[in-house]
Amino acid sequence: MRQTFDDMWIVDLEGDNLGARKTENVFAIQTPVAIAIGVRYGQPKPETPAKVHYTRIDGTEKEKLAKLANITSFHSLEWRDCPIEWTDLFLPIGDSDYGKWAKLTDLFPWQVGGSQFKRTWTIGESVEVLQSRWKTLVSTSDQSLRKTLYKETRDRKISKSYRSLEDNELLLTPVSSLSLTSQTIEPIRYAYRSFDRQWALLDNRLCDYPRPSLIHAHSDQQIYMTSLLTEVLGQGVSAVVTALVPDLHHFRGSFGGKHVIPLWRDKTGSEANITNGVLEVLNTTIKREVSSEDFFAYCYTLLATPRYVKEFWNELETPSPRIPITKDADLFVRLVAIGRKLIWLHTYGERFVPSGKKAGKIPTGKARCKIGTPTTEKEYPDQFAYDVGNQELKVGGGVFSNVRQEVWEFSISCLDVVKSWLAYRMKSGAGKKSSPLDDIRPQTWQFDNELLDLLWVLDATIDLYPELSNLFDEVIQSQLFLASDFPKPTDIERSAASNVQGQLPLLELEEEIEEED
Repeated sequence: MRQTFDDMWIVDLEGDNLGARKTENVFAIQTPVAIAIGVRYGQPKPETPAKVHYTRIDGTEKEKLAKLANITSFHSLEWRDCPIEWTDLFLPIGDSDYGKWAKLTDLFPWQVGGSQFKRTWTIGESVEVLQSRWKTLVSTSDQSLRKTLYKETRDRKISKSYRSLEDNELLLTPVSSLSLTSQTIEPIRYAYRSFDRQWALLDNRLCDYPRPSLIHAHSDQQIYMTSLLTEVLGQGVSAVVTALVPDLHHFRGSFGGKHVIPLWRDKTGSEANITNGVLEVLNTTIKREVSSEDFFAYCYTLLATPRYVKEFWNELETPSPRIPITKDADLFVRLVAIGRKLIWLHTYGERFVPSGKKAGKIPTGKARCKIGTPTTEKEYPDQFAYDVGNQELKVGGGVFSNVRQEVWEFSISCLDVVKSWLAYRMKSGAGKKSSPLDDIRPQTWQFDNELLDLLWVLDATIDLYPELSNLFDEVIQSQLFLASDFPKPTDIERSAASNVQGQLPLLELEEEIEEED
């Protein structure tokens, strides 16, 4: 379009009802719409990009249509100019310094999609549920029924063999030939949604897009940051970390894609996923030795405060967050310290464990289990509710006290964390179902302790918000690095993790992204 036209005018009518910022549409559809007008004045000039002008019409459907009806010429609207680079989006240039800072994706050049199963029965709330589903599948002798239970897709069939994710030389037995005596697939802990650790049967026969490069770089040192890097962020925090292999839609339950940033490109934690030269620039300027973990923690501190989205709400309409990096050495160190604490909390004590603390342990928060949720099959909870006045969370017959409203309403770009966590564990489950195997659900409630851990993590996070907000203000007011101060990542750095093991080819088919929730 930039090659074809000399001038372009974009009238953004919004209307997104699937993303993180919902607005009314002028049509009865869920996706946003725009009017685009392109003009060429003479002979084509494909070597010169068109000038692009942008305006937005917001409000209700009725208000938008009324504003459109009153337009008589281009002068009826106020236009803002868009960047003129070939690859820039048709979105306006911001008025703040935000656009001068380095993109998160330029600082951490390798981004990858999380694992995408294309079937939901392979993910569950407990080991026992997944073991029961697996036994039901492999004990089914009727191949037609087995195919239905399995849920075949374009890329996974029960009659085909697939290579092991651990050993590229090993061809796995087709699902159609498995039986109860076959080797079982052991469930692993899996980062299904933000702060929601479930279990998964992560096997190449069951997962359409396991992301071999992601699996090969996974270890007990790895940390993943997930965000919306190609979509518009909504209210709440801008990123979440996890120590577990993340799902495609880990961040907010939908609109996944290449939204996972691993800290390390290899299992040993020796090759950081940081653009070559960035740490050298930092070390030279602030005269401190900044490690890869320190830089990761610094960036996470800024993205983990809701202030970031509030402050840059308009700028973030152009996807991919930008990071304000201070040149103040003492301030930098303070952000690193609180970032490390946040990562420790948000990985449930698995990463950046403070001295004197045990891995897997998090601080006890304010919430308490007042009445334990009944554990009999007959009384398994099918609903939950929150009492604002008493600050009590009721889960079936169970009651949790001292649950602050801020914890209950903790949201990540429209993903209500506590509500989502509970919904998946109710009697009927949550989200789409891909197979009759999804109907195999937990028989007894065993999640009170896990729920307390979640509430305590959110408790501790909210307690840090005042300090995070103050630090955020100090950073914005300090002298900052510009994007031009750092080297740009190379194409090689943007590619998948080093295939040191030589196990699997790293070329992967483009995923067909499905909205999960």
